[in-house]
Amino acid sequence: MKANVGNTDKIIRVFLAMVAAALAYTGTVTGTLATVFYFVAAALLLTSAFSFCGLYTLFGINTCKVKQA
Repeated sequence: MKANVGNTDKIIRVFLAMVAAALAYTGTVTGTLATVFYFVAAALLLTSAFSFCGLYTLFGINTCKVKQA
């Protein structure tokens, strides 16, 4: 897997994951939507940890900086 998630993208993903998990944990969002928020938070954390997003591959997006040789 070639990395396609850049540093700024990682920071945004971690922030959004924390917000989604906090909303579900505090009871602001309940029921099925809370479960969805937990799964979204987990997906965002995993994609930022591995620097790879499958959807980015499908759409040809790459937010990593290109190293000049």
